[in-house]
Parts: sequence; structure tokens; C-alpha cells
Amino acid sequence: MSHSSAELWKEHVEVFHQVAKHAIHSYPNLSQATVDLLNYSENATYLVKNVPTAEKYVLRVCRPGYHTKAEIEGEVHWISSIYQDTSVEVSLPIAGKNGEYIQTVQLDSDSQEYCCVLFTFLEGEAPDAHNETELVKQFELIGEISAHFHQHAIDNWAAFREIKRPTWDYETILGERPIWGRWQDGVAITPERLHLFQQVADIIKPRLDRFGKDANRFGLIHADLRNTNLLVLDEQVKVIDFDDSGFGWYLFDLASSLTFIEHKPYVPDLIQAWLKGYRKVRALSKEEELEIPTFIMMRRLQLIAWIGSRENETTRELGGEYTEQTDALARQYLEYSKRFF
Repeated sequence: MSHSSAELWKEHVEVFHQVAKHAIHSYPNLSQATVDLLNYSENATYLVKNVPTAEKYVLRVCRPGYHTKAEIEGEVHWISSIYQDTSVEVSLPIAGKNGEYIQTVQLDSDSQEYCCVLFTFLEGEAPDAHNETELVKQFELIGEISAHFHQHAIDNWAAFREIKRPTWDYETILGERPIWGRWQDGVAITPERLHLFQQVADIIKPRLDRFGKDANRFGLIHADLRNTNLLVLDEQVKVIDFDDSGFGWYLFDLASSLTFIEHKPYVPDLIQAWLKGYRKVRALSKEEELEIPTFIMMRRLQLIAWIGSRENETTRELGGEYTEQTDALARQYLEYSKRFF
């Protein structure tokens, strides 16, 4: 990271830290709590420790302009409903002293308003991408969890159809309105890769048009069920961070579970484990199963765009390798699309 980038990052984090310290006063019994940065990406998340009781929480300080307050309310609504209606363990939003789940903070030195949400702290460790045996077992559970999410969304569609959340479809991922930026602006996009990846994108669009957005295929999804948003404890998988949740294809949740490991040789075993778990809860047709590579490639290109839009130079440096690894996947997908169109 260059000196200027490092200084800018430090300034941004300091502002979020000040917001976090103000926000904890909006919650009961947390005025003496400590706040420590866990992650800084689209938003900033903090570990909050109540010193007298040793209780832990997670506070998210939302980046202004990324999600509207209505969209954050939609996320809170869905998480609360999942908690009430399913057996999946999720990190639950906590209301402030005023009874509201979303607390707003405005610093004297900053005209922007920051939305903050406090969540319960869940124990566990992220799945280990290097432990193939355990990962296969966990992916069966992840498939089952995904199916519970999707069936719950379908069963409660009348309540969810009006909530405000982003839409994750071709246009907002690879098309003219990409939420995370253009894959064409990704790291290490050479003229040859531009041509190769464009061929892939041009195949994905008509396939998704044909696949359709039927209510049994497209609805409310988590959209980021990768290992950093999962916690494993005593062979149970818990889910955190619904910040990217929105309306998309249900199979996109499988693709997001494979984020950053799509090129690994054990991925076919993970997919089969996921399908086994999923089908314990919901039916999935052979036609849908055959489209899994399409969603994996779409997610892969989306992450190339996301990495390319990062200010963090360390992330961008890692992005070069990720883009290079995508070459083989892209060529495999082109061959696959010829056999299964």
C-alpha cells in the first residue's frame, strides 16, 4: 500500500471508529464498552465488549451511500424473520434504547449521517478452505441452510416482496449497472483476457434469460455465503453478515459459497455436497443443476470487478493472481456451454 493510500485508509478508519464510539451510547449498558475494528470493507465492523459483564457484540457502521436506511431496514426484517421461523442460527440485530434497530450518528466534524446496527456475537471459526474433508461435510450443511433461506423467502413472499434490497441480476453484476464495478476494469485484464471474459459474459446473458426469474428460482438471497460469513462450532454452521442480501437467483448462493476457491480441484465434491444438503429441504431440477457453472462464472467475474474497485493496494495485488486463475475457468466454461446449451 502506498503512503498516500495508507494515510487515506487510516483517515477513513478513524472516522468510522469515532462513529462507533458514539453509537454504543445508543444501546443499554454499553457506555463503558470497548470497540475494536474487525473488518473494513463496504462498511466497518467492530467487536464491542461490555467490560463489566464481558459480553460481546458486533457493531456495523454502514458506509454512507452504500445502502439506504430503508435497505438496511429490509435486511434487519429478513434476519429477524429467519431467526423466528427457521432453525438456522444467525447473528441477530439488537434494538437500541429508543427501540429502533438502526441508530444514526452524525459527527460534529462530518456532515454525513452514519447508520449503525448492533448484532449478537456468535462463537465459532470460519470454514478452513485447506481442510477438504471437513469442507465437504460443511458444504452439505451450507446447502441445507441455503435451502431453508430460499424456502422461507418463498413462503413469506407477500411480506418480503416490498422490502428494499438490491437486485443481483445480470445487469447489476455484469451488465450496464454493475453495483460492484465493471469486470473490464479489473486487475490484470489484458486484451486477450478482455476478449475471453467478454465471450463468457456474452454466453451467460442468454443462458440466464432462458433460465428465467420464476419465483422458484429467483428471490431473496444472502448473496455472500462465503467462508468469512460462516462460523462453524460443534459441527453446526452459523450465518453472519447479510449486508449483501438482495433479490437474485437462488443458485447464486451456491456460487457465492465458492468465492475465491472456484478454481480448486475439490470444488465438484463441494457442489455435490451442497446439492445433497439442499435437496433435503427443497427440490432442485436437473435443468437448474446444469446451470451451476453459469452462476459460478458470473460470481467469478463479479469478484474481479470488486477487487478492481478496491482502494486497498494489497487487495489489488492479490487480484492479479485471481484474474489469472480465471483464465482456465473461463475456457472450461466456454467448452461446457457448447455441450450444454
